Amino acid sequence: QVQLVESGGGLVPAGGSLRLSCAASRRTFDTYNMAWFRQAPGKEREFVGAIRWNGGSASYADSVKGRFTISRDNAKNTVDLQMNSLKPEDTAVYYCTADLVYYGKGSAYKYWGQGTQVTVSS
Repeated sequence: QVQLVESGGGLVPAGGSLRLSCAASRRTFDTYNMAWFRQAPGKEREFVGAIRWNGGSASYADSVKGRFTISRDNAKNTVDLQMNSLKPEDTAVYYCTADLVYYGKGSAYKYWGQGTQVTVSS
């Protein structure tokens, strides 16, 4: 069982930056692959980015590539999502996910956090 808690969401003007953080409860965090998803009101949940258990090359959705960066600190059991050049269309609830299996852009990750709201004003 892995418990995930996201933090760092908030309201930011377009062009601004936010850094989301996800804290995991499990001691074996360094064996889990991590990903971020988001869901905007009235829209389906969508993939944002993912990173393998060993911090290997991350993958990103085309819509955020070059603006968002995922990083992880296995010593602290955290994974962060640095979001730069934010746009109003980035407004959504952002979810952290984890699984022993790497699903890339797939949403089959077993463990999900409760989400944190990001609102980008125009």
